[in-house]
Amino acid sequence: MNSQTSPVIERQPSFPALPSEESSEGGRHLGESIENRLSIKDFTEIQNLFKSPELNPPECMSKEEFMERTYAAMRHGAKEEYGDLFDKIDVSREGFIDWDKLTSFMLLELYEKDERVKSSVIPQWKDIRSLPLIHKENIQKVVYLKGSCRYVTLSKDGLLGVWGENLKLQRSLRICTDTVKLKDLWATSLVFLANVNKIAVAFTSKEICFYDLSSKQDLFCQYKLQVLPATPVCMDYWHNPDDGNDAILTFGDVNGKVQAIYFTAAIISLFERPVNSTEDQQTTLYIPWKEVVGGFHKCCSTAKHELHDNNWVRQVTYSSHLEAFLSCTTSDNNTVILAWREKGKTHLRTTSLNIAKGINGFDYDSGLNIIATAGNDHKICLWNPYVVSKPTGILQGNMASVITVKFIASRKQLFSFSKDKVLRVWDIHHQVCIQRIAGIFPKTVEFHLSFYFCEPHGRLFLSFNNQLSVLEMKKEASKRVTSHEKPVTCVLYNFTFKQVISSDTGSTITFWMIDTGRKIKQFSGCHGNAEISTMALDASETRLLTGSTDGTVKIWDFNGHCHHKLNAGRDRTVEISQILVLKRTILVVGWAREITVFRLNTFTQYLVQPSEWKGGVQHHDDILCAAFLPPQSLVTGSYDGEMIVWNNNTENASRKLHPDPPKAWSSKSGGANLVSCGGSGYVRFWNIFRNQLMGEFQAHEGQSFIVMTIEKTNKYLITGDLDGWIKVWDIQEYCTDYIENKNVDPPPLVTSFQPHSDCVTHIETCTQNRCLLILSASADCSLCVSDMFGNPVGIFGQEEHWRIEQRSLIAEGDGGLENIQEMTGDLTSSNNESAVQSDNLALELLNEEIEELPFKNSPWENTVLGRKYRRNGLKEKLHSNFIGNSVQHAIGTFSLLNISSLRETAEMSKPDFVVNPDKYFGEKVEENISEIVEFPTFPETLKAVFDEGSLFPREILEREQEAKQLNERMFQESRIKRNKKTTRIIEK
Repeated sequence: MNSQTSPVIERQPSFPALPSEESSEGGRHLGESIENRLSIKDFTEIQNLFKSPELNPPECMSKEEFMERTYAAMRHGAKEEYGDLFDKIDVSREGFIDWDKLTSFMLLELYEKDERVKSSVIPQWKDIRSLPLIHKENIQKVVYLKGSCRYVTLSKDGLLGVWGENLKLQRSLRICTDTVKLKDLWATSLVFLANVNKIAVAFTSKEICFYDLSSKQDLFCQYKLQVLPATPVCMDYWHNPDDGNDAILTFGDVNGKVQAIYFTAAIISLFERPVNSTEDQQTTLYIPWKEVVGGFHKCCSTAKHELHDNNWVRQVTYSSHLEAFLSCTTSDNNTVILAWREKGKTHLRTTSLNIAKGINGFDYDSGLNIIATAGNDHKICLWNPYVVSKPTGILQGNMASVITVKFIASRKQLFSFSKDKVLRVWDIHHQVCIQRIAGIFPKTVEFHLSFYFCEPHGRLFLSFNNQLSVLEMKKEASKRVTSHEKPVTCVLYNFTFKQVISSDTGSTITFWMIDTGRKIKQFSGCHGNAEISTMALDASETRLLTGSTDGTVKIWDFNGHCHHKLNAGRDRTVEISQILVLKRTILVVGWAREITVFRLNTFTQYLVQPSEWKGGVQHHDDILCAAFLPPQSLVTGSYDGEMIVWNNNTENASRKLHPDPPKAWSSKSGGANLVSCGGSGYVRFWNIFRNQLMGEFQAHEGQSFIVMTIEKTNKYLITGDLDGWIKVWDIQEYCTDYIENKNVDPPPLVTSFQPHSDCVTHIETCTQNRCLLILSASADCSLCVSDMFGNPVGIFGQEEHWRIEQRSLIAEGDGGLENIQEMTGDLTSSNNESAVQSDNLALELLNEEIEELPFKNSPWENTVLGRKYRRNGLKEKLHSNFIGNSVQHAIGTFSLLNISSLRETAEMSKPDFVVNPDKYFGEKVEENISEIVEFPTFPETLKAVFDEGSLFPREILEREQEAKQLNERMFQESRIKRNKKTTRIIEK
C-alpha cells in the first residue's frame, strides 16, 4: 500500500461556516434535512419573522405558527419538515421557540458536523526519514523540549542526542553517574520538567537524576534521588499550567509499585537544600528516598500503591482531568490501575481493569474521556474510566500484538502499532480503521520500539532498536494564500530597489515589489536541498548574503550570479543563525561558541576560508545572535542567555552583561542602547556602557521563544511568537533616561494582531508614503504585509495586487484631502454646490492618478525625482480644477482648460519718460553717435614673434625630439626587414 498519505498542519480552531447564499435546490440530495438546505437569505427572513409584532408572546412562535409562517416565507420544502425542525429545537418541550434557540441549535449542529468532517480526514504523509545513526544501544525515550524547540533522544547506555526543530543533529552528550561504572550504566526512562527547565533520567542503579538545562555546565546534575526500593522503568511528569510550583513526578518500578512525588514549590526548589547551600551553586544534592518518604523535605510529599503484584509496570501517567494516576502491566489481573489520592493519606484509592493476556500500553484522551489499551490479544479496547466492567468499544483488525496506542486529539483519531510493524489510524467515532501503513519500516525481526507523536508539528517518531525513523504529516490543503511552497525562514527589505526578499526551507529566494505585491523573480536551489536559515544585505544593498544549514554563506548579485562562497562550517553541516555585515568583515554565528569571521581583503577567490577571531572562545554555549553599535561595540548572545560586549577593532571581549552587575561602570550614555529577547517571551533593555539592565517585560505570556525587530527611527518595537501573533510597542519614551532600578512595566502597546496560523520566523519593517509597514514571515508558508495598527495590506502571492499609494491615502484618510482643500480654499467658491462638486472632482482625480493599469510599472515613478514630479503634477491638476465658479465637464486633451473672456481693466496713466522720450534720451544719443572710438592696429600691439622655444620648457622639447628620432629609426628598421623578407621569397 502506498505509504504517502496527507499530513496534518497545526491549525487554528475552525468555526462552522454558515450556509452559502449560492446554495440551490439543484445541489440538494435526497434525504438532506431542511436546516441544511436553508441559505443565509432564508435565515434572514426567518429572523424577521420573529420580530413580527403579531406574535404572542413577543418574539416567540408555537409549532403551528412556526410551520405556517416559515413555510409561507420560504416557499420550498414541505410543511412537515419545518415541524420536525421545531421539534429538534424545542428539546425541553416548552411549546415555544425564539430566535436565540434556533441560532443555538444551528451553531451546535454545524459544529458537530465540522467535527465529524475533521475526524474523517485521512492523514497524508511525507516519505519516511531515517535520522543519522548516533546511538549504539536501544533508544529508550524521545521527548520534545518546547522551551528550546529541540528533540532529545535517550539510549540505554546513557547517550543523549539533541536534535533541532529541523531534525538536524546539534550535539550528543554522555550521561554518567558516580554510582556505577560507565560500562554498567543502564538508563531506563526520561522526562522533561518543562516548568523548571530540567530533565529527569532513571537508571537501573535505583536512582533518578535531575539535570538542569539552564546551567552553564553541560548536563549539570542538580539532584540525585538515591536508594529507591526498586529499579524505576517508566516515568511521567505533570505541572499545573496556572501555577508552576504545583507539579507531580510519577514512576513505576520492576516490583509493581507506582509512586508519586508531589512538589509544592517546584520553581523555587524541588527538594530542600542544606542551610549553607543555594540552588545556584554547582553542587549535586544527594537525596535518599527514605528522607522524601519520611517528610524531611517540606516542599514535597509522596503517595504510592502496590496493586500490580510484582509485575513490571509498563507505563504510568497522571491525568489532571481525572485527577488520577493510570498504570498498566502485561498481567491479566489488575491490568490497568486508576488511583486517586485522598487528602492527608499516602496510599491511593484505586480501581482496576482486568484485561485478558494483559496490555503493552495505553493512552487517555480527556476530550473524549476514553482510555485506549494496546492488548496482547491483538485488540484495542476503548474504556470509559467510570465504567470498568466492560469496554465501550473494541477495535479489531490487527494480526499481531499491539505494542502502543496514541490519540490524535485534534482529529479524534487513534494511532496503533503492532509487532508485525503495521501502523494503523482509527476513526474513534465509527470505530473503524481508516489507514494502514506497512512495508516501509526497517527489516528487523526482534526490535525494541519507542513511539512518540509530536502533534503540534505533525511528526511521528518510531525507534527500532538504535535506529530512529520519522513520519511527517503533509500540510492540509487550505484556501489560505501562501507565498512559498515551504515555510518561510527570512525576509529582508531592499530600500534601494524597493523590493522585498524572502527565503524558505526549500532553498528558494523570491523577490517581490513592495508597492504592488507582484513577484519579480525567483531563484531555486540556491544551496541545493539545504535550508536557507538567514539572509543579509551589504551596505550598498547590491549584494545578498544567504546562510544555509549546509554550513556555507553565499554572496549573490540581483541577477542570480554567485560571486563568493564562504566556508563558514569548515566543510561541516552546521546551522547558521545570523550573518552580520560590517565595514571590513563579515561575522557568521549560530553553531559554535566562537565567532566565525571573514575579512573582506581575503575575497580574492570564489571559495573563501574563515579567518581567526582574535578574541577566541568566551561563550559557554552556541552563539545565536549578534548586534553592532558604531563605532566599535559588538554584542553577542548565546543559547544559555549569556551576552558579551566586544571591541570590534581589537576583537577582544570587554565585559559580560549581567542583570545584577558586580560593580558599576562609567556611563557614556544614560538610556538603553541594546534590546534583547529570548526565552519565556521576555524583552530586555540594556545599557552596554553602564553594564546595566534598565528594563524588562514579558511581551508574550506562555511563549518559550519570540522574535523581534525595531524600526529605523527606534520608535516602535515589533515582536512575534510561536502562535502567529504580532505585537507593536511604543518605545519612544521607554528606558531613555538613567534610572537606579530596572523598569518592569511594559511600554505602551500600540496593537496586537495575528496575521499567521503558525510561528512567526522573521520580522522586517519598511516605510512607504509615510506609512510604517510590517513584513512578517511564518512557518505557515506565507509572507504578510500589515500596517503598524495591524490592518492587513495583503499576502505576497495573492492573485489580486495591491497599491500602497492608494492605501496610504485612504489610511491617512480625510486628513490628506482636507490639507489639499485648505491649500486651495481661497481659490474655491463659497457656494455649497460648487464646493461639493469640487470635492467629488478632487476624489475622482485622486482615483484617476492611483487606479492605473496593472501592467504599467514605470521605474521612473520609483525614483525620488519621479515621485516629486508626479506630486507636483497632481497639485497642478487640482489647482486648475478648483479655479473658477463652475466646473466644465469637457473631455479630450484640453479638458482641464478653463476658457473665458478677459476682465476689463481701468485706464492707466503712462509714465513721463514714455510721453516725453526726447527729454530723457535725445541729447545723449546724439553725443554717443558723434564720438567714434578708434582701436589700435594688430601689428602695433604685437610685442614678439610666437615660437615653441619661448612657450614650452626645454625638457619637454628635448623629450619630444628624442621620441621623433626613435620613431624614425624603428620605421627604417622595419622597412629594411620587410624588404629582405620579400627578396628571399622571390629567390625561392
